[in-house]
Amino acid sequence: MSKVVCGLADIKKNSDYIVEITGMNHEGQGVGRIDNFAVFVEGATTGELVEIKLIKVAKNYGVGKLLKILRPSPSRTSPFCSAYKRCGGCSLQHIDYKAQLEYKTDLVRETVRRIGKLEDVLVHDTIGMERALNYRNKAQYPVASVKGEVVIGFYAKRSHDVIPSDECGIQDKTSNRVREIVRDFIIKNGISVYDETKGEGLVRHLMTRKGFRTGEVMVVIVINGKGLPEKQKLVEALTSNIKEVKSIMLNINTKNTNVILGEKNIKIYGSDTITDYIGKFKFDISPLSFFQVNPVQTEVLYNKALEYAGLTGKETVFDLYCGIGTISLFLSEKAKKVYGVEVVEAAVLDARKNARLNGVTNVEFMVGEAEKVVPDIYSRGVTADVVVVDPPRKGCDASLLETLVNMRPERIVYVSCNPSTLARDLGYLAEKGYRAVEVQPVDMFPHTAHVESCVLITRDEK
Repeated sequence: MSKVVCGLADIKKNSDYIVEITGMNHEGQGVGRIDNFAVFVEGATTGELVEIKLIKVAKNYGVGKLLKILRPSPSRTSPFCSAYKRCGGCSLQHIDYKAQLEYKTDLVRETVRRIGKLEDVLVHDTIGMERALNYRNKAQYPVASVKGEVVIGFYAKRSHDVIPSDECGIQDKTSNRVREIVRDFIIKNGISVYDETKGEGLVRHLMTRKGFRTGEVMVVIVINGKGLPEKQKLVEALTSNIKEVKSIMLNINTKNTNVILGEKNIKIYGSDTITDYIGKFKFDISPLSFFQVNPVQTEVLYNKALEYAGLTGKETVFDLYCGIGTISLFLSEKAKKVYGVEVVEAAVLDARKNARLNGVTNVEFMVGEAEKVVPDIYSRGVTADVVVVDPPRKGCDASLLETLVNMRPERIVYVSCNPSTLARDLGYLAEKGYRAVEVQPVDMFPHTAHVESCVLITRDEK
């Protein structure tokens, strides 16, 4: 098939084209055009001239497979991971870290302008990490048999094919050591591994968690059964080789599901939890606990939320979508009273435990959907001076935003993991008299296209 220069030929699937990459989309794919037809190219970046094969043609866009880089970007670099091209993880490894941060700043700025229709919001440069490797405190590895060989690795892009990986550059190095020991144990003791197409086999996943401040390590073996044969041999292998191991757990998951963890845990060594800190606050972490995977940047993000809250000690604060109460505890230092709301009951139980663990008495946690709980407590006369929201990727429910507008807090601090829904919600609040003053993006997940943002929103008195 012939190569054609962008703009000079009809657009045909499986044809080759030469395309100028003029930007990057929210998934980190390069964006170019063929005769004004948008094309997304994974592995390409802004400023590059590339040769592609058009592998998908939809109504308004196409997807190109990168064949050759004809003119590389100055920011292009060699990926640090041997599994980069197949793994579904770190999609931005091909550009240097400075360019990654610039991309994330531009993404937030442009999304706020385009979706939120807001032109006068100050978007700061993204706060990155001094060392953007080995930053994750939790690793989850699928376990499989590939051509008769036990593989503990990662899923390939857009599939459940498990690919081997000798070392993952964003996981804590301890997790790589644990993986080698567990794989060796499975092979030496003839332990079966799970086949998700048949629903058969014992070991499904390996999960590791590490307290970055304490050094404590938890190992969780997810099994499709009630027990693990020769488990004492695994305990001895792990504890004799990795002194930091404080907890080894079996997690029982016998359901035919993509959900990694089941609801039941069995301790086979040490304690049920490990501990870690965010700032001055201590947290007990179980296999099922939600805990931010990048503790270094979590502290940066939460300190920014506390700064934007502007607390003096007199305020009542609502912390909505509060999870295990991490932001609530930060806010409690300078607030009169904090109410945390979270829909997951287990998370609320953890939040209450964390408050007790840290001797914090001015927080109260409630179970329920924020969009239902907040209108209820507002109707009973409880109002907030400051509201902090940290919603899932879908953003805030419309009824919750309506209640916040009616309650008229002085400030809203919005912590977001999705620039698109953030921009949508900021646009709604702007129409109702709340102004987004400034946005601070924080790079919680280096080498991926994800970016967190913290936004200061004030009531416009005009």
